Amino acid sequence: MILAHYYQDDAIQDIADFIGDSLELSRKAAATDADVIVFCGVHFMAETAKILSPGKTVLLPDLDAGCSLADACPSDAFAAFRAEHPDHLVVSYINCSAAVKAQSDLICTSSNAVDLVRQLPLDRPILFAPDQNLGRWVQAQSGRELTLWPGSCIVHESFSEQAVLQLKLEHPEAEVLAHPECLPHLLDLADFIGSTSALLRRAAESPAQAFVVLTEPGILHQMRLQVPGKSFFDVPGADGCSCNACPYMRLNTLEKLWHCLETMAPAIELDESLRLRALAPIQKMLELSR
Repeated sequence: MILAHYYQDDAIQDIADFIGDSLELSRKAAATDADVIVFCGVHFMAETAKILSPGKTVLLPDLDAGCSLADACPSDAFAAFRAEHPDHLVVSYINCSAAVKAQSDLICTSSNAVDLVRQLPLDRPILFAPDQNLGRWVQAQSGRELTLWPGSCIVHESFSEQAVLQLKLEHPEAEVLAHPECLPHLLDLADFIGSTSALLRRAAESPAQAFVVLTEPGILHQMRLQVPGKSFFDVPGADGCSCNACPYMRLNTLEKLWHCLETMAPAIELDESLRLRALAPIQKMLELSR
C-alpha cells in the first residue's frame, strides 16, 4: 500500500492508494492487510505507522525526509524540560519523534487537540509540545493554561502577512483558511482554522467560491480535484519566496518511490521497548477520541 500525505508532490498524490493527514494515514497502515507500507511523508509519520503496525514493513522513500518541528524537540532536551515540570501531564502533538512520544502521557493531532485537552483533569497542569503556535491556539480554544515547548514549523512560520492582506484585497469574496500551526497574527486574519483534513472539508462545504490557504500548498492539489469549480490561492513566504513548500516533504520523489519499491529499502526499524512506550499515549488518544 502506498500512502501519501497531503503535502507531497502532486505526482505522488496521484498514484497513492490513500491520501490523508498523518493520523489518517497511520490508521490506514494499521488497518490494511498489506505486508508492505510505503509512507510518502516524513520520518515521524513513518515511525507512527511502524508503532501501530510492528509486523509490517514500513518504507520511507527518503530517510532524510525529516521535520523541522520534530527535529527542534530532541528527546534528551525534552526529558530535561519534563524534569523541570514533574507534576505536569505531557500532551505531545503527533508531529514528534517516537522517543518524544515515549515520554508523553497523551498524543494529539491538530484536529483533536482542543477536545483532548478539555477532557484532562482540571487539577493537573499540562505541558504541551512541540509546537508552540498550535499550543497557543489550543490554549485559547480550550481555556486551559499550557506550558509550551518552544518549537514551531518552518513552513507555517514563513507566510507573509502582507501577502495575505494583498490576496484579500484582490479577492474580497475569498475565505481565508489557516492551519493552527501558523503564527497568531496570521490566525487573526483567518475565517476558518483547522487541521489539514478540516481545511479540505471546509473548502468543499463552504458557500465561498474562492479561498486563500495558509498551510503547505500541497493540499491545494486535492482541493482543486475535489472542488474543481472553486479557486484556491497559496500564500508566499515573507520575502516572496516559495518557502511555503516543505523542503522535507519534497525530498520524496517518484524516482525514490520506485527505487524503494524495487529494493524494499529504506525501512523504518524501532526498538520494541521504545515502540511500546510510544504506543501507549497514541492508544490513549484513540480511546479519548471515540
